[in-house]
Amino acid sequence: MAEYKGKPILIINTATKCGLTPQFEGLEKLHQTYKDQGLVTLGFPCNQFAGQEPETNESIVDACLINHGVTFQLTEKVDVNGKNTHPVFEYLKKEQGGFLGSKIKWNFTKFLVNKEGEVIERYAPTTTPDKIEADIRKLL
Repeated sequence: MAEYKGKPILIINTATKCGLTPQFEGLEKLHQTYKDQGLVTLGFPCNQFAGQEPETNESIVDACLINHGVTFQLTEKVDVNGKNTHPVFEYLKKEQGGFLGSKIKWNFTKFLVNKEGEVIERYAPTTTPDKIEADIRKLL
């Protein structure tokens, strides 16, 4: 994450077979609109919610590009809850607990991090990308 120091970051746990998967298009729109102003958009695929990320690490990027036009960075699959939680999500959850405590409750939970690495906001899975745009503009 050190390479993103000084840039605002939108972090999302994603899944290609989720009912919320259409959000990829809105997330890509945010990425395209604000990447040249410094916004970093990072998708962390996760298969912890009803097996909704069945793709392999190798096929996730292709599936997201072909089906949803995604060009923002996607990592390898990670765990966002439990004993193998990825360190990024450990930090995010510690800084911004959710409605049901710090646990991530579903795919497409979103976190907005400012240029100093502080977690500014946590958004529910059902919060659509267009509802985040004003907060992103404030950080740029």
